[in-house]
Amino acid sequence: MKRIIAVVIALALLVFGVVASVFNAMWASDWEDVFSEFSGGEFPPSTVMEEGDAANRIAVVNIEGTIMDSGEQPGMFQSQGYNHTLVIESLKQILDDDTIKGVMLNVNSPGGGVYESAEIHKYLQQIKEAGKTVYSSMGGMAASGGYYVSAPADQIFASNETMTGSIGVIMQSINYSQLAEDFGVEFETYASGDMKEMLGGHRDPTEEETEYVQSMVDDMYQDFVDVVAEGRDMSDEEVKNLADGRIYMGEDAMENGLVDQMGYFEDAMRALEEEIGGNPQVIEYGYNGQNNFSLSYKAKSLLSDITGRSDIEKIESLLDNRQGMTPMYLYEK
Repeated sequence: MKRIIAVVIALALLVFGVVASVFNAMWASDWEDVFSEFSGGEFPPSTVMEEGDAANRIAVVNIEGTIMDSGEQPGMFQSQGYNHTLVIESLKQILDDDTIKGVMLNVNSPGGGVYESAEIHKYLQQIKEAGKTVYSSMGGMAASGGYYVSAPADQIFASNETMTGSIGVIMQSINYSQLAEDFGVEFETYASGDMKEMLGGHRDPTEEETEYVQSMVDDMYQDFVDVVAEGRDMSDEEVKNLADGRIYMGEDAMENGLVDQMGYFEDAMRALEEEIGGNPQVIEYGYNGQNNFSLSYKAKSLLSDITGRSDIEKIESLLDNRQGMTPMYLYEK
């Protein structure tokens, strides 16, 4: 009997190994085209929110959560978080689609990476230059990078409850040198230059390192100021008077020129529809939570759920985002 049980277990492990290998292959490859007939269509996916003139459309792009390109996809049994690839590909498609006349940004974000925010801003600028109208509707929070991506909009809507602003840049590292000393941990480091260890965390930064990092932060801060000044038609000085990192509630933001109108998503959509004119069809880019996940994404999610890898990746992502040379347009709660 024991021999039979051992054989069954061995076969089960073999089958699991084969299945895991197949899932990993799907995970690592671009199977979007192969399985598109099962996944509900092309990437990026879109659904119709409101019926109307298909030659005169408004596209809704959701920017929800921390704006970071983590490379992760939403799981089968998880709510969808921010997906940078989806947002960028949606903006590219909007830029090339002559039937789309207006864009509604649905922003609910504390901000995120400097690079990712700037990439979104770049495509929004191109969309505006192509003659399309861009509105931004701010939800509960549109701070730092969340405001950065909203700044180019022709009209920005916020509610009384919206937390926005937090114009600025932050870089952090963890200095664990005292902790290491307390536990008798010593570091042997071999670097090609004095600045290679910058923000390593195992020692206090030198004065040169501190000045260098601060100069980087100052440069990125000026980029943020320039984006707001251009988008809001304000002077550099006017923006800097507001850009000390503080949060503004909706009405304060409007009084200070950071927001155009008070209202919720429905109010912003109604205003955009009126500006576009006619009876525009409204489409939304993103997964609808039902059949739009591709088979490769489902395989990745299932394997992560089985192995517990998703939890490990979340911890690794958190550490990556909080340690080292990662500049952020991020509101620190």
